[in-house]
Amino acid sequence: MAPLVNARLIVVLAGLPISFILIAALRRFIENRQNRHSLPPGPVPLPLLGNISSIDAKEPWLTYTKWRAAYGDLVFLRLLGQEVVVINSQHVAQALLDKRSRIYSDRPYLATRDPFGWTFSFAFTGYGDAWRLSRRLFHQTFRPDSALKFRPMQIRRAREMIVNLIDDPQHYHSHFATFSSSVTLLAVYDYEPSARDDSMVRLVENSQELGIAVMTPEKAIILQTFPFLLKLPDWCWGSSIKRDAQASTICNNEMVDTLFRYAQQHIADNLLRGQSSMVAENLQRLEKQDEASKSMFETALKGASATAVAASYETTTSTLMVFTLAMLLYPDVQKRAQAEIDLVIGSDRLPTFEERALLPYIDAVLRETLRWYPVLPLGLPHASSSEDIYDGYFIPKGPQFFWHNTSGISRDENRYPNASSFIPERFIDVNGTLTSDDPAQFVFGLGRRICPGRYTADASLWSAIVTILATLDISSAKDDQGKDINFTPKFMTGLSHHPMIFPCSISTRSHIHSGLVDVLRAGV
Repeated sequence: MAPLVNARLIVVLAGLPISFILIAALRRFIENRQNRHSLPPGPVPLPLLGNISSIDAKEPWLTYTKWRAAYGDLVFLRLLGQEVVVINSQHVAQALLDKRSRIYSDRPYLATRDPFGWTFSFAFTGYGDAWRLSRRLFHQTFRPDSALKFRPMQIRRAREMIVNLIDDPQHYHSHFATFSSSVTLLAVYDYEPSARDDSMVRLVENSQELGIAVMTPEKAIILQTFPFLLKLPDWCWGSSIKRDAQASTICNNEMVDTLFRYAQQHIADNLLRGQSSMVAENLQRLEKQDEASKSMFETALKGASATAVAASYETTTSTLMVFTLAMLLYPDVQKRAQAEIDLVIGSDRLPTFEERALLPYIDAVLRETLRWYPVLPLGLPHASSSEDIYDGYFIPKGPQFFWHNTSGISRDENRYPNASSFIPERFIDVNGTLTSDDPAQFVFGLGRRICPGRYTADASLWSAIVTILATLDISSAKDDQGKDINFTPKFMTGLSHHPMIFPCSISTRSHIHSGLVDVLRAGV
């Protein structure tokens, strides 16, 4: 009897893969018959796994870009049981995410969001009333006309960063992080970070470290498929994700609560200078709310405030790392940018925003920095709230992920010849003026989910880049024998993509006299 049972069991198990294949084929057949329009083209998925085994785990955008040649600007695939649509061109991205933003402004569910303590971030919140409230609070502070008032602060903090780089060049990443965080901490909480090793900046840094690595749909889909990973005992293999989630949640909660309490305490002590920060202004509005609305308003304010700080820390710091790597690898670009500054500004003072229009090559360097290595290579995922037809293809209603392949667009050889090289001249026309092509049109997102802090981010990056170029030289680090240290850049991967710390030499430019450095120090 036992051999017979075992034989039947073997037959059943052997038939399972065939059953999965038949079910998947039947599902696709039914979808096609129901919709009359076919799904966008894409690679053939495997049963259960879908296309996940074909994707570069660390840099999935490279796979999506490769598939563009085979399947076009709109690619459909499956990751385990999740549907994914990849947009591989700016034209299609604008057609869907911008012109049909009513449909494509939602966010897919990320199974890593709640366990890793990222519920505070309205960037990952679904499209609805809670998101609209947070977005409105954010926009009031960072809209274009309001962002202008941050410019003196951005210049001052950029110059403070220069002093830090002169005194302690080896820890350049830390100085970039302090600069990136300080502008937003001042704008949002009116908190003035110390020049180095600030406790609040460390809070922000710690909160980002674990989350950025896992807040990707590829990893979220794995956790959604295998939720038991969060319940494994500590001694069990694979339980590290649970411990990381707990640590990330603690860090995020500490950042959100500590910064908000700081602002509240300063208001209570009447120490907030003019009560002009994002939190101070909205806490005054909070007092006018009815009791039913206060809780939701305060939650939205805490989340929007923390989102601003977290986003600026990660994106601005990462972009400055890309810029520094470019100046190291392309010294001729650095020299041309410095020559433009010297011609327009001279050597006895430092650039300000008033000279930005007179420095087109500096803007070209900024544009090329955004294009060369976009720090959010796939942006943030969108989701469709209803069915749609585009270019003859049927696009189903969520919960699928819509990836805007920013990296693929920025490395399109048809648009940007020799795309892997850093060439700011591609944004300068024959008359020496900037072209209409600006990567900011796609690297900051599109539609209703476009980055609301993009104007402040642009100004912070420009102030940092122009001040660095005016005062410092970035060159190869030397070994004990005085020879250049050669290296292959390594990149941090996850939701954000940026160079890891690399060897380089940062020194004061030869013509920068001591008096100007003294002025910088006095300003600090």
